[in-house]
Amino acid sequence: MIVTINGAAHEVADGTTVAQAVQTLTSATTGVAVAVNDEVVTRSAWETTALGDSDRVEILTAVQGG
Repeated sequence: MIVTINGAAHEVADGTTVAQAVQTLTSATTGVAVAVNDEVVTRSAWETTALGDSDRVEILTAVQGG
């Protein structure tokens, strides 16, 4: 199935979870936020939230700087 992650189309297997999608983009374990179809997904739900065909996923990573 095809999902859009941060504006780019990605082919992923059926049943791919939010946690798996995050791992494809970042190895960060903190400071990461995810929204699927404009709805925030809490970190506790990443492992159990499966993506569907044509879902829009936004993965944001906090950075420090000045």
